[in-house]
Amino acid sequence: MNRFLVTGATGFVGHFVCNKLLAAGQYVRGTLLESESPSSLAEGVEPVVIEPLGSDTQWHHALSDIHTVIHLGARVHIMDDKSSDPLTEFRKVNVEGTARLAREAAKAGVKRFVFISSIKVNGEETSTPYTPESPPNPTDPYGISKYEAEQVLRKIEAETGLEVVVVRPTLVYGPGVKANFLNMMKCLKGNFGFWILG
Repeated sequence: MNRFLVTGATGFVGHFVCNKLLAAGQYVRGTLLESESPSSLAEGVEPVVIEPLGSDTQWHHALSDIHTVIHLGARVHIMDDKSSDPLTEFRKVNVEGTARLAREAAKAGVKRFVFISSIKVNGEETSTPYTPESPPNPTDPYGISKYEAEQVLRKIEAETGLEVVVVRPTLVYGPGVKANFLNMMKCLKGNFGFWILG
């Protein structure tokens, strides 16, 4: 049995990933903030409380006896970001926070680090489908921070031997989805949707 730590385990994708791992008979430890209830985790996940992601986040208690980290925790894409310097705020969490976790994971003896990046690393438009060989072309602060995190992780991989796996998902949806996709579905169910589809 493998032993997994899933960050962002209370989120939409994190909840699904935890359930899949549990169904496969794996041990799963999931992170949550002090403000979150353990009941927000999938049933069967061992809860571990962490500080917000950043360069000083303490991970030793979460990484004990873990073989694989699946890192979903992030400052996510925000449609109407109010911060005065969004890129700096994204970097604090997505770059510095990810680097801190990866280095601590390597020290703790973790073998594999799965980083959930974003298709936004590839850019916003393409005339042909993206492939693993497509050159990165992030244009917004979120995409830039995810690309920079990928680069930092490759450096840590080379320095420590920690196996790094990078996944760049597109928009993920399904039962219980929230955020932008939920807003789009609400719009389509309303009068605006009838106008488009009518």
